[in-house]
Amino acid sequence: MFINFLYELKKTGVPVSLIEWMTLMEALSKGLAFSSLREFYHVARTILVKSETQFDNYDLAFQKYFSGIESPANWVDDILAWLKDGVPPNMLVGDQLLFQDLDEEIKQQELTEKTGKQEQNNQEVSNAVAKDGGMYFGHGGFNPKGSRVGGVPGNFSAIQVAARRDYRGYRSDVILGVRKFEAALRVLRELSNLHEGVKDELDINGTIDATCRHAGRLELVWARPRKNNLKIALVMDSGGSMDMHINLCSQLFSAFKRSSHLKELKIFYFHNCIYDNLYVRPACIEENTITTYDFLRNLDADYRLIIIGDASMAESELIEINGAIDWDNINQEPGLIWLERLARHFTHAVWLNPIPTKGWNEQLNYRARSINMIRKLIPMFELSVTGLAKAVKRLKVSN
Repeated sequence: MFINFLYELKKTGVPVSLIEWMTLMEALSKGLAFSSLREFYHVARTILVKSETQFDNYDLAFQKYFSGIESPANWVDDILAWLKDGVPPNMLVGDQLLFQDLDEEIKQQELTEKTGKQEQNNQEVSNAVAKDGGMYFGHGGFNPKGSRVGGVPGNFSAIQVAARRDYRGYRSDVILGVRKFEAALRVLRELSNLHEGVKDELDINGTIDATCRHAGRLELVWARPRKNNLKIALVMDSGGSMDMHINLCSQLFSAFKRSSHLKELKIFYFHNCIYDNLYVRPACIEENTITTYDFLRNLDADYRLIIIGDASMAESELIEINGAIDWDNINQEPGLIWLERLARHFTHAVWLNPIPTKGWNEQLNYRARSINMIRKLIPMFELSVTGLAKAVKRLKVSN
């Protein structure tokens, strides 16, 4: 039963074992799904899926396999016949027989027992139609492919639940997004390998070639070390309006942390705009504080500065003293002064913005004014794989 559903699960990456599948068959044989596709959805997921990271794959397989379910054209006639005679019809869902025909002995027994109980049976059927019971028509019910007769819709069907894909955020293969960022970051290796560092490593092939060209007279050729000397200062906006971009920023943060070709990676945080202080942890509180002057003293101009933030704020936060949004962090100088100071200190700096470039249009986004004020100081790029690739190329040249 449902063997093709098993294949669909495996195809989408849900690792279902034979023992788990047989356990599901045993559960169905004991009626734990209550002849309801909605209950089957939950029972099967409970038995077959071992981790919430596979819930989304399960929903994809469920939706694909059961999406073609349609009620037979004569379904209403069958139900009406049941109500009249008390004999349940064959109920086919796709290629799966959910309710088997009763053998002749059971049919005869039910027909006999229905004498004097028809009104009670009809009431029970009505309740089943209204609640669940596997019926395909009624009001306020749960049935996955049912027809609603009057009233307002009830709960989501199994197909609707699967189609919503509520668990896509739990997928473990989100690392694919990280890998795309990593691919863009690999371009950074070109920055130091080809243009930076002292030539203090003997180039064997170059030495042999030069010596041969000089008729055997030894000519030593020196090259820069193969190791990367690239140093990155990553400064990220934390909290507030950045919360909605946390998944995207987390992917980029993971890509930076996994980058093996960086010599140094220093990470700092700020809220909305950079002022007198930066923070060494995402919680922008006093105990995590480092003065921005210390930041500039400790990091020389060779660091590539990468700032991540939506740059969306009131203009006063950029142009006024004490304009900081955090009242306990009174700034002695306007935000633009500090950003100018950073732009002058670092010979290479870029700003990555999670807001798409179309949102930088001041006619479409009233907060875009601050974005464009900052863009005049520090080259800004969209926080996407394409935007990161452009930013990396921009880091090859001085501001």
